[in-house]
Amino acid sequence: MTSHVLFALPALLFFLVFAVLPLLGVVVLSFTSWNGIGAIEFTGLVSWKDALSRETTWHGLLLVLFMIAATWLLQTPLSILLGTFLAGQQKYRNVLAVMYFLPMLLSSAAIAITFKSLLDPNFGIPSGLNLGFLKQNWLGDSTLVWIVLLAIIAWQFIPFHTLIYQGAVRQIPQTMYEAAQIDGAGRVRQFFSITLPQLKYTLITSSTLMVVGALTYFDIIFVLTQGGPGKSTRILPLDMYLTGFRGNEMGVASSLAVILVVIGLGLALAVQRLGGKDASASQMEGA
Repeated sequence: MTSHVLFALPALLFFLVFAVLPLLGVVVLSFTSWNGIGAIEFTGLVSWKDALSRETTWHGLLLVLFMIAATWLLQTPLSILLGTFLAGQQKYRNVLAVMYFLPMLLSSAAIAITFKSLLDPNFGIPSGLNLGFLKQNWLGDSTLVWIVLLAIIAWQFIPFHTLIYQGAVRQIPQTMYEAAQIDGAGRVRQFFSITLPQLKYTLITSSTLMVVGALTYFDIIFVLTQGGPGKSTRILPLDMYLTGFRGNEMGVASSLAVILVVIGLGLALAVQRLGGKDASASQMEGA
């Protein structure tokens, strides 16, 4: 037992120093008024009242909830289908898996800069290839900009979730599929009757990562749109940054940060709750 504690101690210390202590610091700052330079003044709930009374806070919160729902609905079906396809044993599928995973190796900021250049209506691909139907103000229209953002995020993060589902599908015993084939079940029926039910706990894990990850999509939006056009993409994490580092209102920004942590924790627990009491059980149970 002692050896187990010693092995876990470095990770625990790392977590305390780089996660718990900063979080406690942010909670403390949320009860202050500080411009980031001068003296810190404790003002009680003033920063909280200010943060909760701002229209940008509620607007950013609604955008975050929309992003969570949209990214989950877009990424989950595609990730499951790609993961199931790549779980095959053919050699070419391993090559495709490597190619699909490449976007995960790129920096989000670099991806945003690249797509911003490619989508430029005057100097990007639409103009260079003289494709009239692509000559849209992609980043200047409040509707088109969300199509672009969701597409870029899906392109970058679907490979990660695909890899999770690929590993999970490969753990499903082939005897289950062989028995289904004997009973006359086709591939579509096997997918809905065997594959999907066996991916229940993997789906919960992937969904948790998607939900929490949607609260951190700051860099792509900051580089690509700066929250524009207008405030149409000013999600709560971006609003927190602009409030703290451009508005010099660290107390209000800390309040927004605490709100994000609470939302993330609540949503993660809610997703885990949907899996029931045995959400941590093996997906092979009862196979």
